[in-house]
Amino acid sequence: MNARTRSIVAATAAGAMVLLGLSGCSAASSSNSDEPLVGLVIKTQDNPFYVKMTEGAKTEAEALRFNLQVASGDGQSDVDSQIKAIENFTAQGAKAILITPAGDGIVPAIKKAQDAGIVVFAMDSPLSEGSGIDGTFATDNVLAGKLVGEWAKAALGDTPARIATLDLSTDQIPVDVARNQGFLEGFGIDLADPTKMWDETDPRLIGHEVTDANEAGGRTGMEKLLQKDPTINLVYTINEPTAAGAYQAVTAAGLQDSITIVSVDGGCPGVTNVKEGVIAATSMQFPLEMSKQALQAVKAYLADGTKPQNSDGLDFTNTGVTLITDKPQSGVDSEDTTFGLDKCWG
Repeated sequence: MNARTRSIVAATAAGAMVLLGLSGCSAASSSNSDEPLVGLVIKTQDNPFYVKMTEGAKTEAEALRFNLQVASGDGQSDVDSQIKAIENFTAQGAKAILITPAGDGIVPAIKKAQDAGIVVFAMDSPLSEGSGIDGTFATDNVLAGKLVGEWAKAALGDTPARIATLDLSTDQIPVDVARNQGFLEGFGIDLADPTKMWDETDPRLIGHEVTDANEAGGRTGMEKLLQKDPTINLVYTINEPTAAGAYQAVTAAGLQDSITIVSVDGGCPGVTNVKEGVIAATSMQFPLEMSKQALQAVKAYLADGTKPQNSDGLDFTNTGVTLITDKPQSGVDSEDTTFGLDKCWG
């Protein structure tokens, strides 16, 4: 556990609330009881993306004079812990809850919070249509996947594609599905079933494994894929920790010169891996913008009941995505790693 992660789960100042039953403790940007309580529920403490998101939320909450409390689950799909966190924040009288949804199983708890007068915004991972969420602040994950798919298609050129994907989960989690579908669309692969994220009938698609979106899962998943078919030449991964693990397996097999890895995230370690050739291209997200814009929306809602809407009248706010690579391809917009290291997770 690194220093940043430890700072999230450390004990807070006197008066700060502890959310019982969760793996993580809450952290407060302020212990002033006169400040509106805002709960932030992240998926896990061991992913640097959520660490950065939490840092941004604490900074913005302090500027807006909110009493921010943070809770965490045990993994990307830990719905039960998120339900407990929502219920605890509801019982504590929170004015707003921000959540990175682990799955649609949290929707009943969200509705109970809303019935108690709490505004609930999603960040990073949208819930399914009809969830009733009050607003979503996230990357356009279809576009994120599409950008790396378009880049990969152009980079492979006339080389026949032998594609594998390293996914988050078997649970059809919206962010997982959206990125996969975007990647395949960008590469020019039409899914036989447009609701799914894989097509067993397409000869270009060699295999896929789930990873829980972490480095260990990426390595194990890639090892399994290479055992199945060592002729794989293109790997899409759900995020950059997964890509780092996949590269370990690829280099252990001596295939680093024949396999191209693309990903999504845009964290500083991931951009460094692009610069060093571990990852060929990645779609950069902006978690600080997610935190900032979501908390500003909380402020607007508490002031006059305004809920976020974009120019299309929808409650989804795209917080931005940029392709990062040092090997630009014609017709695919991108920035290099100098830009990426300056902007990573801004």
